[in-house]
Amino acid sequence: MSRSFERRLTAFMSDPDDMDQVNVIHANAGAREFGYRAALVGGVIVYGWAIPPVLEALGTGWLEEGWADVSFRRPAYPGDELTATVTEGDGSRWNLVIANGAGESCVTGTFSNGRAPWLSGLQTPAAIAPQPRPETLPRLTLETAPLGQDLRAMAVPLSEAEARRFALEEEADEDPLWSGARPLVHPGWMAGRMTRLIHHSFDYGPSIHARSQVQNLARAEAGQTLTVAGVFVDAYERKGHHYAVADGLVLAEDGRELCRLRHTTVFEVARR
Repeated sequence: MSRSFERRLTAFMSDPDDMDQVNVIHANAGAREFGYRAALVGGVIVYGWAIPPVLEALGTGWLEEGWADVSFRRPAYPGDELTATVTEGDGSRWNLVIANGAGESCVTGTFSNGRAPWLSGLQTPAAIAPQPRPETLPRLTLETAPLGQDLRAMAVPLSEAEARRFALEEEADEDPLWSGARPLVHPGWMAGRMTRLIHHSFDYGPSIHARSQVQNLARAEAGQTLTVAGVFVDAYERKGHHYAVADGLVLAEDGRELCRLRHTTVFEVARR
C-alpha cells in the first residue's frame, strides 16, 4: 500500500476586502469583477500550505536538492476546507493533491528528491546584477512580451524576522526550520519571487498563478539579501487568458544558486 501524508487547513487571508494591492484578484471586489465568487488565495501561499506533508514524505534533504512541479487547477477561496495529501507514486516521486471540501482538486503536483527531469530545459539569465525598478514600466501584452530576453534582476532583502512572520502568519507553518534561531526561507516565499520579478520589469494585472516548477539547489537562509534574476520564455493565449512563462534563478549573497524556477502565470485574465 502506498504511503501518504496529509495536512488539513481552513483557507484564509489577512484581509480579503483589501483593494489596495497590485493584484486585486486577491480581493473580493476585484475577483468578482472577473466572475469569481470571492477573493482568490495566492497560488504560492496555497502551495506553501502543502510543504509540511511534503517534508514528512521526502525529508529536509528536499530543501537542498529536490524539486516540485505544481499546477493550479481551480481557485482556493478564504473559508475553504482544504486537505493537502502527498501520496507515494512511482519510483522516488510523490504526488500532491490539494482538494477543497467538495472534493475538487485545487492544486496537483509531483515532488521528488534529486534533480528534476526538466531542469536542463530551463533558461539561464545572463544579467544577474540587480537593477532598481523604474518609476514607470511598459505594459505587458502578447505583442510586447520580450521572448528570450532577460528580465531586470532585483535585490530582495529578507530579514530573519520577516521570514518568521511569513511562515507563521501566511503559511500557518510553525516548523522551527522557518521560525527558529536561524530560520530558513519558506518554500512558499521562494516560489513567490517570480511574480515580483516580472513586475520588476512590466506593469500588468490582475493575474492568476497557473504553474510552478521549482528545483531546490541549497538551503536558503534568511537574514541576507537575495538576488532574483530571470528570462522571459514565452507568451500565449488560451481560452481567452493571456499567459506568460519566465525562468528564474535565486542567488544567495555569496553567489550560490539556491533554486531554479519556471513560473507560468495568467497576466491578463479573461472575464468569466
